[in-house]
Amino acid sequence: MCGIVGYVGRPSGQVSTEHQALDVVLEGLRRLEYRGYDSAGIAVVADGAISSRKKSGKLSNLIAELEANPLPAATTGIGHTRWATHGGPTDQNAHPHLSDGGKLALIHNGIIENFAELKQELLEKGVTFQSETDTEVAAALLGDIYRNQLGGDKANGGLTKAMQLACQRLEGAFTLLAVHADQPDVVVAARRNSPLVVGLGEGENFLGSDVSGFIDYTRRAVELGQDQIVTITAESVEITDFFGAPAEGKEYHVNWDPASAEKGGFPSFMEKEIHDQPDAVLQTLLGRSDVDGKLTLDELRIDPDLLKSVDKIIVLACGTSAYAGQVAKYAIERWCRIPTEVELSHEFRYRDPIVDAQTLIVSISQSGETMDTLMAVRYAKEQGAKTVAICNTNGSTIPRESDAVLYTHAGPEIAVASTKAFLAQITAAYLLGLYLAQLRGNKFQGEIKDILSDLGKIPEKVQSILDDAARIKELGESMVDAKSVLFLGRHVGFPVAMEGALKLKELAYIHAEGFAAGELKHGPIALIEEGQPVFVVVPSPRGRDSLHAKVVSNIQEVRARGAKTIVIAEEGDDAVKAFAEHVIYIPETPTLLAPLLTTVPLQIFALALASAKGYDVDQPRNLAKSVTVE
Repeated sequence: MCGIVGYVGRPSGQVSTEHQALDVVLEGLRRLEYRGYDSAGIAVVADGAISSRKKSGKLSNLIAELEANPLPAATTGIGHTRWATHGGPTDQNAHPHLSDGGKLALIHNGIIENFAELKQELLEKGVTFQSETDTEVAAALLGDIYRNQLGGDKANGGLTKAMQLACQRLEGAFTLLAVHADQPDVVVAARRNSPLVVGLGEGENFLGSDVSGFIDYTRRAVELGQDQIVTITAESVEITDFFGAPAEGKEYHVNWDPASAEKGGFPSFMEKEIHDQPDAVLQTLLGRSDVDGKLTLDELRIDPDLLKSVDKIIVLACGTSAYAGQVAKYAIERWCRIPTEVELSHEFRYRDPIVDAQTLIVSISQSGETMDTLMAVRYAKEQGAKTVAICNTNGSTIPRESDAVLYTHAGPEIAVASTKAFLAQITAAYLLGLYLAQLRGNKFQGEIKDILSDLGKIPEKVQSILDDAARIKELGESMVDAKSVLFLGRHVGFPVAMEGALKLKELAYIHAEGFAAGELKHGPIALIEEGQPVFVVVPSPRGRDSLHAKVVSNIQEVRARGAKTIVIAEEGDDAVKAFAEHVIYIPETPTLLAPLLTTVPLQIFALALASAKGYDVDQPRNLAKSVTVE
């Protein structure tokens, strides 16, 4: 969701850092644009006062405003890109919000659930409000505590103490960053159920929603725990809990550089990330097995005996990650013979699910900060279940709060619509399934080694599809006027069909639906009319349990009613040619691994069609990269 950046450098009169707060904060906000936003703002502390600018729309609008009305030079500043929750995307609702007579500025990611109660209390004290946001309520509360409860006295703890007292009153999910004119060399921040990380520099320190916010300046980062407050100056980082007790963060090194977050010569981050997929799968596999094909998942620090006793697996995820879970379900049940359910995180804890100590919860989240999934994981832990996170972001909240983690190694994913993280999530879930089969003896070691060998061939096969991307792009561009596209699949092709439809909805803003092909005659076939584009994911014709003939029959059913069929099929499957306007061939691979290949043409197609419409494929409207509110 929102992007947050904070910075403190050495003040004037001391040995100066070479950075100005405005430059650092704007660069951080630019790096965080991928999170999705609809307004942006910045505040700096200079000359004994707070100066701020904020504008609705893209960051370019804020930059234009800063050029027209420059901010003074400063070495302390905070910045924010907002994704609207309370109040529309207007200049007035944009952050920062001011209080204490304009001497305090605050930015916020999350939702303050008790804002109405607090607002009424502050209104009765004579506080006036300029916006519709819950954030301004938090700013007013912090300002009231600082001025009226602490007397504006730094000796009473100043802004840090005020933040501690304010957080004791707030309910919900929040990351808060505040600066005050009385303390020009300090930024104070707090986090509860919302991401925040510290960047450590030399004579300067940083804050960000994630490390992208300061990766240009430092690779040293500190994880903040739940319900912690951090006070940064140019020379120090001090962490406490909400009640002032000293706390510690965990320092780690960021092992990717700024170039990894750039487009690498591609016209969009999304296209770059589609082309990153061979390496994303390879890196996720790397180091997870020995020369004998035995899996060595060192991150899974759960007692093997406990894993052997698991009698049910529940996968928790949202959106694209949920479709990765749907793919994984087929493989895990086949390899492990454990009943596996896939639940949308935001529905899970509201239906009184059956969870106990023999249940293994597997959460899937690219960011590790998805609020729906985090809350579902917490609920499952309360019921006694063991939890494993599949995540792409080191040090994020969901892995930290889970019993174990299996990190994907896809590298930073900037585009809002997920591509390489999806393939990496499926790969990691396959590794988890194979590991459980290895522990429980469901598969002979030679069988596991063979499957791992097949997985090891996937990067090269994905690359072969990317090498033929031009033809798929032409198809997407040729369908720029399509009003609706349907997607059909069976078995592991069904979640691929749903993911293909989701990508088209996200990027091209047209009607798209993914169906289990067998459902056609139970209703969806009524949608078919002359010229209706239908993608069909065709399973391999090889194998004893092949569904190939049934899916070919489905193709014939929709063609007989005028559909325009685009078929994704295995190389050598000539039988489909007679029933398709277009055939996209993928390399031969085992059925359970096919989604790692069949998904890629659908990503390329959606990208091409949306680009042909002139849309921003990196930042689709109304969407955010990381959904950090429920």
